[in-house]
Parts: sequence; C-alpha cells; structure tokens
Amino acid sequence: MDAGNTAWLIAATALVLFMTPGVAFFYGGLVKAKSVVSMMMMSFGSLGLVSVLWILYGANMSAVSGESFFEFAGNPFSDFGLAGIADSSDDLLSTTFGATFAIITVALISGAIADRAKFGAWMIFAGVWATLVYFPVAAWVWGDGWIMQLGEAMFPGAGVEVLDYAGGTVVHINAGAAALALALVLGKRIGFQKGVHKPHNVPLVMLGASILWFGWFGFNAGAEGTGALGTEDTVVGLIVVNTLGATAAAILGWLIVEKLKDGKATSVGAASGAVSGLVAITPACANLAPGWALLLGIIAGAACALAVELKWKLGYDDSLDVVGIHLVGGLLGALYLGFFATGTGLFVGGGIEQLVIQFIAAIVTLVYAFVVAWIIGFAIEKTIGFRVKNEDEIAGVDTVVHGEEGYALVD
Repeated sequence: MDAGNTAWLIAATALVLFMTPGVAFFYGGLVKAKSVVSMMMMSFGSLGLVSVLWILYGANMSAVSGESFFEFAGNPFSDFGLAGIADSSDDLLSTTFGATFAIITVALISGAIADRAKFGAWMIFAGVWATLVYFPVAAWVWGDGWIMQLGEAMFPGAGVEVLDYAGGTVVHINAGAAALALALVLGKRIGFQKGVHKPHNVPLVMLGASILWFGWFGFNAGAEGTGALGTEDTVVGLIVVNTLGATAAAILGWLIVEKLKDGKATSVGAASGAVSGLVAITPACANLAPGWALLLGIIAGAACALAVELKWKLGYDDSLDVVGIHLVGGLLGALYLGFFATGTGLFVGGGIEQLVIQFIAAIVTLVYAFVVAWIIGFAIEKTIGFRVKNEDEIAGVDTVVHGEEGYALVD
C-alpha cells in the first residue's frame, strides 16, 4: 500500500471510530436527562470491549478459508492477539479499520433499551453477541463465507454476487434485528405511550447526527482505493456523491412525511432522516447511479418516518427507533440493489437473480441476529437481570448505575 493509501486508511479508520461517540451523542440527546450518562456509556462500553475482543480473536473469526460453503466463522485462535501479522503494517491497518465497524454495530443496538438497562448486563450481552453474531456474519459477507459465495452457488456463470459494500446486512440489519429482540426481552418502559418520552437535548441529537454523517464518508469510502477489501479506486467518486445525495434526499423524505402526518417538520426528524439515508445507502453506495441513490434516499426517509410508528401499533418499546431506522433502512438498501444495482438490478439490465440473493442474505441475517440476541438477552435477564428495578428507572439510571449526573446544576 503506498503512502497516500496508507494515510487515507488511517484517516478513514479515525472517521469511523469517531462515529461511535457520534452515536453516543445522538442517542444521549434523545433520552431523558436522567439517562444520558447511561446511554452514552453503552456506546463507550462497546468501544472498549469490542476493540479488545476484535484484537484477541474477532478479526480471526471474521474471515474463513472459502473452501466450503458451510464454514460458520474463522478459527478464533488461529492468530490470537494478531501476533502473526504484528510485522505487517498494511494488514494491521486493514484489521483496525474492520474493528471500527464491529464497535459501532454493537453500539447501535443499545438505543432499543434506553432508560432501563443495567450496564454490566449490557456489557455481557455486547461481548457474547459480538462473538456469536457480528464476527461470524462479517465472515459470511466479507470474509469468503456463504453469503459471499451465494451468487455463484445459486446462479453459476450469471455474474451476480450479494452486494453489501459497507454493511447493510453486517451492520444495520444485524443491529436492528438484535435491537428488536432486546426490546422484547426487556419490555416496555414505565409509562410507555406516544408523546411521554421526549428528547431532553435536541442540539445534542443534531450534533450526533452531524458527526455520523461526517464519519460516514470514512465508513463508505474507507476501503475503496486502499486494497483493504480487494477493491480499486475507480468508484470513490460514486461512493462519495451517493453518500451525500441519498442522505440529503432522506432528510427531505422524512420531513415531508412528518409535515403531512404531524403538521410540523422537526429538527429531530431531520437528524433521523439523515441517519436513515446513511443506513440505506451503506450497502448500495458503490453500485447505484447517483439518480437511483437520490430515489433510495427519498424512499428510505419516508419509509423510516412511517416505520418508527410501528412500535406504538405493535406494542414493542424500541426506545430510540433502532428497528424503524436501522432494520428497515438496512432492508431497504439491501433489497433496492436487487432492482437498481448497476448492470445486475432487475430494472437496469439484469434479471431476478440479484434480488433473490439479496433477499436471502438479508432475511437469514435478520433471523439469525434476532434469535441469538433474544436467547442471550433472555438468559441474562433470567440470571443476573438485564433490566433495572422500576424504582431505579423512575429515579434515573445515571445515578443508580453510574453514580453520576449528566448535568450538575448549581446555584
């Protein structure tokens, strides 16, 4: 890797790492004032724990030999602690870049259990889920696993493969499905009903969304041009313009729906719309013409604005709309490629093959992530307890769990 590519990969790694504090700000502003420390700590807990696990064995698990269609994950002990690549700067940089994706995926899940989760229980869940779900799914999609081989296995010679450039399945469907499972395990917050739980700090939400958008250029364009994922630099411009355009269009899509539905376009809606657009374009950023990326953004913003209402109708308490934004947005981005992926999409010169393999990859990932997350969460709840006591939830989890307050106001 030449000096320019090395510098870009370092910068992109820093950008994606910065996104996890961005998640902390975004989520922290959305919860009540007595939960902001707890909410942000779950993101920082993910940053600490998942980084260590990735270096010890997660990177090893995230790639398989490719010799068999049925390999689940790589051997966690094949290069324990990355001792085998300690003298390879390129390999270490690429591995570190991969770590930042694992970190933020786990952090995203925490938004579904805001205001009511024990920090220790969350950390146990984060470590086990990363080991059993994120690391293997990363191997399936990016590490020569079965999803990477699915196109050739199902349609030999058709020239199609599952498209997930930066993590529609690995990151967003994965996290969204796990979030739904934990929301069901922990149950509803006290007083759960529409309009009761409001963001305590809207500027913090806007700051978090801005950091996420800023970091997402590293998220989507980070590997391009570096050789980190076996790519070349021919589509960097396409990735960058699509990351801008789809996100901007999603803001408009969300605000239009919000205005028509509620009579007002809100700043929280604009921030949420931006995130929904970022989620949807993540798997598709390198495989859509800019016009199709704009359409995806509009659809994602509008669809996610409607999807966040499902929790009131269906009765699950996904506190910060991880399901409505990340699961729905991730599914939209993954399936949209089946219709509009350049050269292989159903409406742009391809056949049904792309849509079929996109659907299979998305649904299997969703089901696997949900089931394993539910089992882990249920086991924790029934043993050490995952949810705080009702009186602690009312008092505020910050002081009960962490002994701190987000805002120490004095005369």
